[in-house]
Amino acid sequence: MNPADLQLPDDVDALKAMIIALAGKAARADALEADVAVLRATNATADERIARLTSILKMLERARYGKRSERLGVAALDDEQYAFVFEQIESGLAEIEASLEKARGASGTKRTPRSRKGFAPHLERIEQVIELEDPPGREGQQKLLIGEDVSERLDVTPTRFRVIVTRRPKYAYRGEDGVIQAPAPAHLIEAGIPTEALLAQIAVAKYADGLPLYRQQAIYARDGVELDRSLMAQWMGKVGFELAPLADYLVSRIKQGERIFADETTLPTLAPGSGKVKTAWLWAYARDDRTFGGTAPPMVAYRFEDSRSGDCVARHLDGYRGILQVDGYAAYNRLGKADRGKDALTLAGCWAHVRRKFYELHVNESARLATRTVEAMAALWAVEEAVRGQSPQARGNTRQEQSAPIVAELFALWEAELARISAKSSLAEAIRYALSRREVLHRFVADGRIEIDSNIVERAIRPQTITRKNALFAGSDGGGRTWATLATLLTTARMNDVDPSAWLTQTLERIANGWPNSDIEALMPWNFKA
Repeated sequence: MNPADLQLPDDVDALKAMIIALAGKAARADALEADVAVLRATNATADERIARLTSILKMLERARYGKRSERLGVAALDDEQYAFVFEQIESGLAEIEASLEKARGASGTKRTPRSRKGFAPHLERIEQVIELEDPPGREGQQKLLIGEDVSERLDVTPTRFRVIVTRRPKYAYRGEDGVIQAPAPAHLIEAGIPTEALLAQIAVAKYADGLPLYRQQAIYARDGVELDRSLMAQWMGKVGFELAPLADYLVSRIKQGERIFADETTLPTLAPGSGKVKTAWLWAYARDDRTFGGTAPPMVAYRFEDSRSGDCVARHLDGYRGILQVDGYAAYNRLGKADRGKDALTLAGCWAHVRRKFYELHVNESARLATRTVEAMAALWAVEEAVRGQSPQARGNTRQEQSAPIVAELFALWEAELARISAKSSLAEAIRYALSRREVLHRFVADGRIEIDSNIVERAIRPQTITRKNALFAGSDGGGRTWATLATLLTTARMNDVDPSAWLTQTLERIANGWPNSDIEALMPWNFKA
């Protein structure tokens, strides 16, 4: 507007009102310009951060799925590391989204709410109705309900301790001698303060979730409950003792399988009297027949030992005559020797361990043969994806047709290359590792019960390595045995998609009330019913 064309009123009050209106309009324009500037700056920052996160995602995709030239120089990550990285990226994206949402809010725009999956039906619903008060002038008028907006939000009530007070009245009959009273309920810790539910919570937190007792002690103290970790350790020893028959029974069930897996990991333990830490071992034995169409439940058992010798695995698997699938550790070899006669096991090897040795050379671009080997092995795992869950015969037929030629080509390639390279090279070491295990590595081709790798037991033992990092060491030998017993049952519960806390609470209550050993099968996690 041209100032010369502006018609100014002669009235002073009207002139003041016009000036105030123009000032307000200018202020709103300035505020809008400032909001736009903030939004532009926020968008620019968000674009930059999104670009960085996108580059990280592409790097991870190359590391996991890319071709050889794209994967070079990117370290191999396991599933847990990938999960951790993606969690951090998700958090970063959420932070960016929040900043953009705030900036949009300043400019008057709103984000369209996303559709989401409903919550589980078993969760308690607490309904609240928010009524609108009658607007001024419409008090008392009749309103017609024409609809409503319904939203659900997930809430939580923090875990709270409570005290179970048990009263047992005493009675006497008038005119008669003697006192009558209801018998006291049975408890696992006689004359102790914990219920079976509390024992289960402590055990699951320590042996399934990796939360050491000293951390639990600090958490409970925040609720005004003083539970000394030494007292909780004593409780866990009692729980482990009572559950030992269940763990032993589970071992016997594992040994009924046609094929089982074995692996071992270190478990630092305090040496008696010296106060120093020694290296003990946690041996793991897993059974999961679902991969070849079996109907038996999955299960895993751990055994604590102060040694890694072959005597341990021979003692653990005494009486077993089936297929034992393992990594390349020599302690297992004696179990498959022909001189054991009818006691000999059928050993099966792990191609994943072979692949790892070549993969290290591949990512360093130190050997073309290593890259060629890794690329050829990828086809083997593609076949396994296709046959997973099929019958042993169907798996064997497909492998004979598709996997056998690849395996034969690999061994021929390794033998030819070994004669041309330095015997001291890392590549030669990787080739000798594979060639020396040719028989056990080849068995999966013809036998559909055998897996291409031993990842089933490695996945079962991984939670114990995490718990080990958090716990520092197992304590005494007795603590290690308790660890093995509880980890056996709690991990098996998780493998069967059973809530370990609910299962353990029920099981401890049953044991306290004299559950018969003749019906121990009913106590197994896969038979749990809430």
